[in-house]
Amino acid sequence: MEEYEGKVKIKEIKDFFNYKQITGNEESLNRWIVVPDVNRPGLELSGYQKLTEPRRLVIIGSKEMEYIDEMPEDVQRERFKLITDALTPMILITRNFECPRVLKEIAEQNNFPIFSSSAPTYRDMVDIITFLDERLAPSDTLHGVLMSVYGVGVLIIGESGMGKSEIALELIKRGHVLVADDRVDVSRVHNTIVGRPHMLLEGMLEIRGIGIIDVAKMFGASSLLKKFNINIVIKLEKFDSNASYTRVGNEDMSYTRILGVEIPSLILPVKEGRSMGVIVESAVTNYRLTEQGFNSAKEFENKVYEYIQKQNEMNREGK
Repeated sequence: MEEYEGKVKIKEIKDFFNYKQITGNEESLNRWIVVPDVNRPGLELSGYQKLTEPRRLVIIGSKEMEYIDEMPEDVQRERFKLITDALTPMILITRNFECPRVLKEIAEQNNFPIFSSSAPTYRDMVDIITFLDERLAPSDTLHGVLMSVYGVGVLIIGESGMGKSEIALELIKRGHVLVADDRVDVSRVHNTIVGRPHMLLEGMLEIRGIGIIDVAKMFGASSLLKKFNINIVIKLEKFDSNASYTRVGNEDMSYTRILGVEIPSLILPVKEGRSMGVIVESAVTNYRLTEQGFNSAKEFENKVYEYIQKQNEMNREGK
């Protein structure tokens, strides 16, 4: 069986979607969901159990109800015991269908949670999978600052004392939005990395010499976001005159690997007198142009090539 990170209690599902509980007491809500998927138990109801993931939330819709109505009671008892075992977290019956009498009886005997929903089956499936995908996503914690700059998620990293929070403050003053400072909690949802602040640090920014400031109170609620995708990583390094930095921009793109996803990244040297907020804005603008197919470095190379060609033509004509 594939292993997943994290757990979600049945109580969280019930409270979030406001499902009506048919069977099971409060203790039954302490069961865990560990698989971000659902199961429509057609095979299980037919008696086939091989190669199925038993830890999925079970959804019973119109097709399953029609099949159950045609099953003899003794067969129902046998099959319902399979889908109300210790591994199955819960059952959701959609479209306000009435819970089959035998299923309800077995569930009550085992204190197994069954819920009812008024929504169509496909809607419940999409909603639950989306919810579980995010809650059970692989996660990690990074040291840095996450900003939304021109709608691009920018993760600024670097050694302590490089001025990450000061750059964030400059960007906020220029109208950009803070997501997280100092600690960025990241999770992978499909092939996207999502960053969010720790609950204790949400909305706070630490500026050396000033202390902790409340960003929302100083700059307004629109200066904060609770979460945002990470699109580009900017690493700050102390300027080294002997180091080789990107100058033209035609070098191969660098990437930072976060939870198995490669995120475009670049290094910005930090030097006194440089307006790092403006430089970060420029880096983001260039990133957006590159995403749209415009390559400034390539344009520069073309101009240089055209200039050389003209010079050669002028030289030949001069001869």
